[in-house]
Amino acid sequence: MHLHLLLLLALCGPCCVAAGRSYSLSGSWRVSNRNGSLKLRGTVPGCVHSALYQRGLIQDPYYRYNDLYYRWISLDNWTYSTEFKTPFNVSEWQKIKLIFEGVDTVAEILFNNVIIGKTNNMFTGYSFDVTGMVRDMNSLKLKFQSAVHYAELQSKAHTRYSVPPECPPKEQNGECHVNFIRKEQCSFSWDWGPSFPSQGIWRAVRLEAYNIAHMDYLTFSTIYDNASQEWNIEIEASFDVVSSKPVGGQVTVAIPKLKIQKKYDINLQQRQRIVKLLVKISKEVPVETWWPHGHGNQTGYSMTVLFVLDEGLHIKKSAMVYFRTVQLIEEPIKGSSGRSFYFKINGLPIFLKGSNWIPADSFQDKVTSELLQLLLKSVVDANMNTLRVWGGGIYEQDEFYELCDKLGIMVWQDFMFACALYPAKKSFVESVRAEVAYQIRRLKSHPSIIIWSGNNENEVALSTNWFHIKHHNMKTYIKDYVTLYVRNIREIVLSEDKTRPFIVSSPTNGVKTMEEGGISEDPYSNLYGDVHFYDYNSDCWDWNIFPKARLVSEYGYQSWPSFSTLEKVSSKEDWSYTSHFSLHRQHHVNGNTEMLEQAQLHFRLPQRTDPLLRFKDTLYLTQVMQAQCVKTETEFYMRSRSEIVNERGHTMGALYWQLNDIWQAPSWASLEYGGKWKMLHYFARRFFAPLLPVGFEDKGVFYVYGVSDLHRDYNTQLTVRLYSWRSLEPLCFLVTSSTEIKAGKAVVLFEEPVLELLKRCWGCTRETCVVSFHLSTDNDLFSPTNYHFLSSLKDAKGLVRANITVNISQKGDFFVFDLKTSAIAPFVWLDVGSIPGRFSDNGFLMIEKMRSVLFYPWKLTSKSELQQALSVTSLTDIY
Repeated sequence: MHLHLLLLLALCGPCCVAAGRSYSLSGSWRVSNRNGSLKLRGTVPGCVHSALYQRGLIQDPYYRYNDLYYRWISLDNWTYSTEFKTPFNVSEWQKIKLIFEGVDTVAEILFNNVIIGKTNNMFTGYSFDVTGMVRDMNSLKLKFQSAVHYAELQSKAHTRYSVPPECPPKEQNGECHVNFIRKEQCSFSWDWGPSFPSQGIWRAVRLEAYNIAHMDYLTFSTIYDNASQEWNIEIEASFDVVSSKPVGGQVTVAIPKLKIQKKYDINLQQRQRIVKLLVKISKEVPVETWWPHGHGNQTGYSMTVLFVLDEGLHIKKSAMVYFRTVQLIEEPIKGSSGRSFYFKINGLPIFLKGSNWIPADSFQDKVTSELLQLLLKSVVDANMNTLRVWGGGIYEQDEFYELCDKLGIMVWQDFMFACALYPAKKSFVESVRAEVAYQIRRLKSHPSIIIWSGNNENEVALSTNWFHIKHHNMKTYIKDYVTLYVRNIREIVLSEDKTRPFIVSSPTNGVKTMEEGGISEDPYSNLYGDVHFYDYNSDCWDWNIFPKARLVSEYGYQSWPSFSTLEKVSSKEDWSYTSHFSLHRQHHVNGNTEMLEQAQLHFRLPQRTDPLLRFKDTLYLTQVMQAQCVKTETEFYMRSRSEIVNERGHTMGALYWQLNDIWQAPSWASLEYGGKWKMLHYFARRFFAPLLPVGFEDKGVFYVYGVSDLHRDYNTQLTVRLYSWRSLEPLCFLVTSSTEIKAGKAVVLFEEPVLELLKRCWGCTRETCVVSFHLSTDNDLFSPTNYHFLSSLKDAKGLVRANITVNISQKGDFFVFDLKTSAIAPFVWLDVGSIPGRFSDNGFLMIEKMRSVLFYPWKLTSKSELQQALSVTSLTDIY
């Protein structure tokens, strides 16, 4: 947690010295290109693209083909400049520093026309001593170099051997050599995102003046001492001491709610000094722990650290402190030759339920507090407890982690390296070391972060030779890999943060990878660590294709966003699945074809003759396909937690790819650009429920597992109903005897040959009937109702087009949609266009005549607006 300076005038009496002066330089700056043909005002924090758009000099960069048309912006060199009047008397301060929290990326900095430094890493802060240079009026200029050109020059300078990959696939319309620059890797393009490698001052910039001593950072960790059964807080503060003599004083650490106030004497020497404090909390103090969402409260305590130093200097920091332990358990498993790979929080095994986070926008100045809250609230609203911050994006802003702390979202934090090999020359490694140390100190106080991971897929890229490296050259690349991730990043993590685990890569074999020297022979092993799994060609309804792994940290299928999202960045000629725009927007090789081929396995493709309706129907069907595929796969992982089959199993995590979108395009996301829920996100709300029945077939036998993420054992009954597609009344049903589901476990509740099940209902066949089922407990606790299709829906007999009517009424802050159907309707989809909000359920199988669904608006709306915008689609409507 990076704790910002407070000016403590309120604390100062007549003999008190203020901690210093902090003057923000954020705001309106001048922006110009290399030849001076473009001159405009731009906001800091911000970037060139946003400045040009805000001044009306370019269109929305996401509109149609603008990612291609605006490549010139990233290829130009831009300059940011400002003038400011010093708001304090310079002679009163011993030291003045210019501090940048983030510069994107390659820049030369001039203060009063004197070069004071250069930057080349987006992911670290920069501090420059400008004492003696500050005047009454000052000029500050950042001369940026094109990141694209810089990366190319760095690659060319690496003459001894190439460092692949050189360029992304042509479908991505991207730039080359991104692995040679410490910048958001996906800004050069990705298979779900555009190429907008912008330039700018992307985080805050300020001037700080001080006397005697200045605190550069304060960070802390909470540690539970098993021997004494006490909590400790380890606090580390870094000072720049400018006094010519040692500075003494006292530190007071206070946590009022715990009635804790501890005092420590300190003595600071000249120049920089690290102060380490150990706050021991007696076991008699009732400390409440922080828990992930769904497992308890996210209790935190306000803590203040006050330094009262010589000459009346007061420096105070405030932060929230949370108490929790995290363990990554990798131990032998009975019945398997491998090892477990699961997390314990506060001693309790937790199944990781969630997704993967990518940057919420290509332009970070557009990622507002409101957007972050909307996206992260959607995580917990879908019963998730984990996000993996993927290694090709950015280390997120402070508010992201603060919200995860408050919401109980566990964060798997990658370092920013992805899908590539990287150089290991001295200057590059030194930059990375500074980046890693900076980010750990900034972030390690957050309880939400449960693991550091060195990179995304680079171990497997090397181990399975993605880049076709010749055998006799492989040792060179392995050496570079071990140098960067094992001997540097890992070393720094273990030194800076002893409170959470570190893995070298994802996927990885964990401890086995380390036993093999940092690169495993088979990082995709299902017996160790985590795996990533993608298979677009096999039938996703067949659970046998999925890996029964220890933890699955990436998997997924693509879909298109809704028409209301695409409409904003397209024109009428684009509204076809085979249009040039649709092909341009798809960055995954053969992605549009793969979606239709997967859908065609179980559904008929849209057949309406109206071109616009057919396009909308196709978008809808891709979302149906994606939701059903990810449901089948996730439920397989959920039910595999308590069993070992052929040495495989004990699956303790399912993080699908991906949560959110960076722009309006086809992708693996469950949330569209801006936060609108796709059908998959509604499905996730159900398949990540704390109590879930999972149905599947194996060799002609129908099974139902009960899966629990609850904290205590429950006696549970399973109700199974068979419906004919022709009727809203169940043909037959059965209720099992009560079975105990242990806390956090999965257990078989029902098994019966499908033919026997069908015999229970006169006239039922695989094609004419569908199975629904739910769990109930003796405590009035119910699971969502789940379903199992006995045949592909393209083969279903008796399905008719349902006439679904909707009546909308308002109740306080939300709206009630009362639905009435004339027939069973699969994948009922309620869409209110661009009206922001979410439904309590959507994309459901409607097997009852009446159903009420709630709509929670994110902005003010009305019944009439909703009525006008509403469209209702079910599967039979698209034929």
